[in-house]
Amino acid sequence: MQLHIENMTCGGCARSVTATIKEVDADATVEIDLPAKHVRIMSAQPAERFTRALDEAGFPAQQTP
Repeated sequence: MQLHIENMTCGGCARSVTATIKEVDADATVEIDLPAKHVRIMSAQPAERFTRALDEAGFPAQQTP
């Protein structure tokens, strides 16, 4: 799945986003494209678990195709 996170603007944000994703699924593979503000997550968990956790962490995310 790929998510767009508009307010992910720096390396610190990317680390926080990655940590939040890993809290949901420690085995998830996370790829960050900071300039595009995209996160690619490879996990068996549903996207809603990640978007909810990211929203709670202050990084509202929208799923992209």
